[in-house]
Amino acid sequence: MLELAILGFLYDTPLHGYELRKRIAALTGHVKPVAESTLYPAIKRLEKADLLARTTEPGSVAAPRHVLTPTEDGRRELRRRLAEPGPRDISDENRWFTVLAFLRHLEDPGAQSAVLRRRLAFLEEPASFFYDGDRPLGAEELDDPFRRGILTIARATSQAELTWLRETIASLDG
Repeated sequence: MLELAILGFLYDTPLHGYELRKRIAALTGHVKPVAESTLYPAIKRLEKADLLARTTEPGSVAAPRHVLTPTEDGRRELRRRLAEPGPRDISDENRWFTVLAFLRHLEDPGAQSAVLRRRLAFLEEPASFFYDGDRPLGAEELDDPFRRGILTIARATSQAELTWLRETIASLDG
């Protein structure tokens, strides 16, 4: 997901590493802060794969800054990853938000709709955080007020997302 976020933010505008790190942290930092020791190796991997290009610009106060931009291959790779998200990218909420943050770069409304339909199908499957054997438990079945709270909040969030997904898919499908 880090590479997807790097390519996605740079697709919008060229950035230097510090600014890129701030933007990624704003998107995912509440869940998993982005350390320099993680970000810069990912940038190097993308550069080595010819998905990013680096230019040097004079710094306004300090040393020169390295500005990153996606290559044409990098832009294609971003669109491919958006069109073909893996199962975890659909099911894991934080990974899903990263896909969703950049889905507009997938310019075909039909392709956007196909990705949203996968998330919709995932959310429509019966699931819970708590089970009785193989049967998912609903909030009303729990005596524990804290677990009931988890399920109540999750249900409200899922219902809001289901509504948004259905409306957005309908508008994309025209």
